[in-house]
Amino acid sequence: MATSCEIFCEILLAILLPPLGVFFRHGCCSLEFCICLLLTILGYIPGIIYALYVIIVVRDRDDYYCEDHYRPILV
Repeated sequence: MATSCEIFCEILLAILLPPLGVFFRHGCCSLEFCICLLLTILGYIPGIIYALYVIIVVRDRDDYYCEDHYRPILV
């Protein structure tokens, strides 16, 4: 779980350069990063909106799994 300071820095980076904020949360080859990169290329504002959504709402993939079984996603 990310601390408040980490989330604040990721949000700040997401506003300045959206794919960078998503990269620090989800990694380089994740679907979230690729979508954010594409949206930023197509338009800066959609990239920012998606990056903020991904950082604030979407959890890390490691949080989806609990031991050996699948845990449903709760947003």
